[in-house]
Amino acid sequence: MSEQSYFEAVGRRKTASARVRLYRAAAETEFVVNGKPLAEYFPRVGDRERVMEPLSLTETGAQFNVSVLVKGGGVSGQVDAARMGLARALTAADVNLRLALKKGGMLSRDERAKERKKPGLKRARKAPQYTKR
Repeated sequence: MSEQSYFEAVGRRKTASARVRLYRAAAETEFVVNGKPLAEYFPRVGDRERVMEPLSLTETGAQFNVSVLVKGGGVSGQVDAARMGLARALTAADVNLRLALKKGGMLSRDERAKERKKPGLKRARKAPQYTKR
């Protein structure tokens, strides 16, 4: 049985979808999102930490090169989609990491999304102002 060249997984959040590929790192590791370095694509430090959380939790940051292709949604949705895809790809690479990632809440899909606007209301739940007289 031949060794697989990479491990792939998909993560989703709101309307964002991320395809993550993990390659075994030979010497220097790199993290690329849509062809750009991680720090360039996600300039906020908190976003970068959130994306890297599965690697830091499992202490496997030096073992893999990561390539992420993310589409749709906003920055927050893309961050969480990439995080989930990375956690799923790590599980595909090593089944023993699953328990730690599951305890960290990185393998469960966050199904919250924007609620649709209802007719007769201004937004999903906000009603027009009531006047008695």
